[in-house]
Amino acid sequence: MSTELQVNKELLDKINPEAKEDILELQTKIQSFRNLEMDQDKFRAFRLARGVYGQRQEGVQMIRIKLPFGKVSPLQLVRIADISDRYAAHNLHLTTRQDIQIHFVKLENSPKVWAELEEVGVTLREACGNTVRNITASSEAGIDPDELFDVTPYAHAAFKFFLRNPVCQEMGRKFKMSFSSSDKDSAFGFMHDLGFVPRVKTENGKEIRGFKVFLGGGLGAQPFLAHVAHEFLPEDQMIPFIETVIRVFDRHGERSKRHKARLKYLVNGIGFEAFMKLVEGEKKAIKCKSFIVDRDAVESTIPGPERAYPTTAPSDQQKYENWLKTNVFEQKQKGFYGVNVKQFLGDMPTDTAREFAAIVQKYASDDIRITVNQGWLLKFVRKEALTGLFNELDKLGLADPGFDSTVDITACPGTDTCNLAISSSTGISGELERMMKEEFPDLIFNKNIKIKISGCMNACGQHTIANIGFHGMSIKNGNYVLPAMQLLLGGGIEPDGTGSIADKVVKLPTKRCPDAVRVILADYDEFGFEGEYFNDYYRRQIAADKTYFYKKLKPLAELSTLTELDYIDWGHTEKYVTEVGVGECAGVMLDLVGTLIQETEDKLKWAKRAYDKGAYADSIYQSYVTFVSGAKALLTSENINCNTHIGIVKDFDTHFIAKGALQLDGGSFEKLVLKMSEQEPTQEFAKVYLSEVTDFLSKVRAYRAQKLLVNG
Repeated sequence: MSTELQVNKELLDKINPEAKEDILELQTKIQSFRNLEMDQDKFRAFRLARGVYGQRQEGVQMIRIKLPFGKVSPLQLVRIADISDRYAAHNLHLTTRQDIQIHFVKLENSPKVWAELEEVGVTLREACGNTVRNITASSEAGIDPDELFDVTPYAHAAFKFFLRNPVCQEMGRKFKMSFSSSDKDSAFGFMHDLGFVPRVKTENGKEIRGFKVFLGGGLGAQPFLAHVAHEFLPEDQMIPFIETVIRVFDRHGERSKRHKARLKYLVNGIGFEAFMKLVEGEKKAIKCKSFIVDRDAVESTIPGPERAYPTTAPSDQQKYENWLKTNVFEQKQKGFYGVNVKQFLGDMPTDTAREFAAIVQKYASDDIRITVNQGWLLKFVRKEALTGLFNELDKLGLADPGFDSTVDITACPGTDTCNLAISSSTGISGELERMMKEEFPDLIFNKNIKIKISGCMNACGQHTIANIGFHGMSIKNGNYVLPAMQLLLGGGIEPDGTGSIADKVVKLPTKRCPDAVRVILADYDEFGFEGEYFNDYYRRQIAADKTYFYKKLKPLAELSTLTELDYIDWGHTEKYVTEVGVGECAGVMLDLVGTLIQETEDKLKWAKRAYDKGAYADSIYQSYVTFVSGAKALLTSENINCNTHIGIVKDFDTHFIAKGALQLDGGSFEKLVLKMSEQEPTQEFAKVYLSEVTDFLSKVRAYRAQKLLVNG
C-alpha cells in the first residue's frame, strides 16, 4: 500500500476499534480503486457512506464531518480547524444539518482526516450516502425556556443506535430525522422523514414523556409536508418505531429512480395507512421492543465558575444594544444567557475558528451548538460577561445583530463546490444581505421573514420552506444562456408551529433578484396589516388575485430588456456557462453481476460475524440483505430490472423458482426470505436463517458458474 495512504499506527491504536476498522477499510478501498480493482460506482457508494463527497472541482473531495445535533466542543473545533489547514482549504462550512464541511481534500488523505477526528470523538461514518444522515435538533435544546424536556439525550440515543446498524447501511435513499425542543418546531420536523416534538402527560400522578411524531416529509424538487404518525409516542417506543419505519423503507423503497426514492414517495404512493400497517408488521422482528433512553448519556453542560469579567464599555453601543435584542436570550436556567452568533453563509476561516474557540472557553460552556441556519449558539453565558463577550466577538466580525432574521440568509455552497448547482447561491446571498442592511435596516429585528437560497432545485438551502426562497436555474434567450433563479413565496414555520411549503411564483435572471426582493418588501410595508405575519399577507393577496405577485414581478422577468451584466452570475466576472455534473447523493445501481455476487459474499461474512458476536438481530438482518443481494445478482444477469427489495424477492420467485431455474425447499423464495419479519430475533432463528442463506448463496454461485460456462 502507498505510504501516502497509511494512517499513523500509534494514532489508530488510540481510537475505538469500530472506527479503526472503518478507517483501515477506507484505506484499502481507496487503494483498490486506484489500482482499478474496484468499480467506480461501487466505490462512490462506499466513500459517500464514509463522509467523502465529490466536488465540482475534479480530483478533490468535500469531507462532511458528522456532529449529532450540532454539538461541538472548543477542543473539537480547534482540531477540525487544524485538520482543515493540514489537508483542506482554510475554511469551515456550517450546514443546515448541523454538520461541518471542509473542502478540497485529496482522496488519499481522507483516512488521515477521519483518524485525527476520531481521536477527539468525531466521526465521518454515514455523514453522506444512503444512510441515516446527521440527526438534527433544536440548537437551544437543554436551555430552551419553552421546552418540556431536553431532547438532546434522545437525539443522541438515535444517533448511537443507528450508527453502523445493518438495517440502514444500503437504503434506496438517505433518511433524515430531527428533534425539536418545543411546538415551535425549530428543527423543522414537518419536513423530515421522521420528526420528533416533545410531549408530556400524567398518569396516576406520574409524568410520562413521549413525542409527537411526524413521518414522510421532505423537500427537494417535489416537497411534501409530513403526516402525523403519533400524537403521543411513549419515549421507550421511539427507537423501536424508528427501526420499524426504516425496515419498511429499506424493503419497499424505490432503488432505481433516485428522484422517487425518498420515504415521502413510498408513504404517499401506497398511502399513509398502508405504510403504517407495514410498520406494525415489523414489530415482532426487531431486537428492542422497548428502549429506555439514558437521560444522562450526554454530558450535562456545567456553567463555568463565577469570576470577574471585563467591565469595559461596549466597543459599539448601538450595535451592542441591537445584538442584545436579536442574538441573546435568557435560558430556562435563570441568570444564564444563550448567545447566538450570526455566521455569514456558514463560512468561518480556520484562524477565526481557533480564536472563536478560545473566546467560548473564556465566556461560555464548552457545549457549542451549530444552528440549523448555519450559525452558532453559545450556552451558559453570565449576564456580567455579555459586554466582554460582545467586544471579543466584534473584533472577529462575529457580533453582527440580526441572528435568524431576514438579513440572516441561509444558502448552500452552490456553484462554489457542488456538482449539481446551476447558479450561484452564495454570490446572490451576499448581495441581498448588503442591499437589505442599507435599504431596510430594521430587518435585523424581523424574524418573521426568512430568506433561503439553493443553487439547484434539490433544496440543500431549504428554499421551499422560506417565506422568500430562491433556487438556481438557467434561462435560454435565443442562442444564449443566462443564470437565473426560481422565486418562491409563502413557505416556512407558521406562528402556531405548523409548516408550509412555498409556492413557485416566477423565474428571474439572477441579477434582477435583489430588485424582486425590494418589490416584495416594499409591497409588504405598504399593504401588510400592522403585525401581520408575512405568509398571512401573502395568502391574503393571492386569495384576492392568484397572479398578484406574478404581475408585480413579471417586468423583471422580461428578456427583451437584458443587458450584458445579466449574463454574468453574482460573484463572477466571466460570462455564465451552465456546468452541471453528476449528483453525489444518488444511490448507485450496479449492473456488473460479478461485482454484485462479491458484494453478496461480503454481506454473508457480516452476517456470520454478527452471529459470532451474539448480535442475533443484526445477523438476521444481514442474512436478509444477503438473500436480496444474491437474488438481485441473478436477476441482473437476466436483464430484469430491480427497483425495490420486495420487488426483487417477488421477481426472483417469478423468473427463477417458478421456472425451475433454481430449487428451494418449500418452493417459495418470498416465504423463505420474509419469515424474518415473522420471527423473534432469537439465537435459534438466527442460526437457521444464516444456514439457509449460506445454502442459497452456494446455489447462486453454482448458477452463475454454469451460465458462464455455457456462454463462454
